[in-house]
Amino acid sequence: MIRPLLAPLVLILTLAFALSPLASNGFNGFTPGQFPVVQDHWPVQPVGWAFSIWGLIYLWLTAGAVYGLLRARDDLRWTEMRAPLAISLLIGVFWIAVANLQPLAATVMIIFMAAAAIVALLRAPDGFWAVGPVGLYAGWLTAATGVAIAVVLGGYGVLSAQVAALVLLALVLGVALSVQWQRPGAFSYGFGVVWALMGVIVANLDPVNLPVIGLAGFGITALVALVILRKEAL
Repeated sequence: MIRPLLAPLVLILTLAFALSPLASNGFNGFTPGQFPVVQDHWPVQPVGWAFSIWGLIYLWLTAGAVYGLLRARDDLRWTEMRAPLAISLLIGVFWIAVANLQPLAATVMIIFMAAAAIVALLRAPDGFWAVGPVGLYAGWLTAATGVAIAVVLGGYGVLSAQVAALVLLALVLGVALSVQWQRPGAFSYGFGVVWALMGVIVANLDPVNLPVIGLAGFGITALVALVILRKEAL
C-alpha cells in the first residue's frame, strides 16, 4: 500500500525541502552568539560561498524526484532508495529553522538526516537522476554533520575549536572513504565532500591554519585517489 505512494511523497518532500529556506533567513553556518563559549572563528566551518552548493542540491534532487515519479515510479531499485531519502528530506524541511534557534538540536537532527541520506545512496540505482543527486546531497551532509558536531563541541567548551576541527575532520574523512569505497561510481558523493573540504581550506587561509588545511587537503587527495583506484579495479 505504501510503495506506490513513495515516489510522489519524495517529490513533495523534496519541494518542501527546497523551499524551506524561504521560510527563514537561510543558513550560512552557525554564529558565535549561539553558544556559551563565544568563538571568533571556527576552523571547521567552510567559507560562506561553499554553502551555495545547496542551490545545485535542491535543483538536482527536484529533477531526480520528478524523473523518478514519471519514469521509475514502480522500479524496485528506486523504491529501496526512497524510504530513507524521504526520512532525510522530512528532517531537512525543518532543519534550517531549528539551526537558527537551537544548534544542539539541529546537530542531533543532521546526524539522522545524514545517516538516512547515506543509506539512500547505498541503495540508489546507478544513473544521473538517482545516485547523482542523492550522492551530492549525502556527500555534503557527511561533511556538514562533522562541521555541526565540531562547532557544538567547541561552542559548549567540550573541546577547543582547533581540536574539535581536527577530530571531526578525521572522522568525516573516515566515513567519506568508507561510503565512497562502497559506491565508487558515486562521483557526486565525493564531490560534495571535496567541495566542503575546499571551503574549509579557504576559510583557514587567513590567518593560516596549517594543521586544518593539511588535514583537509589530505582528505581531498585521499578521496580522489580512492575514486581513481576503485575505478581502475572495476
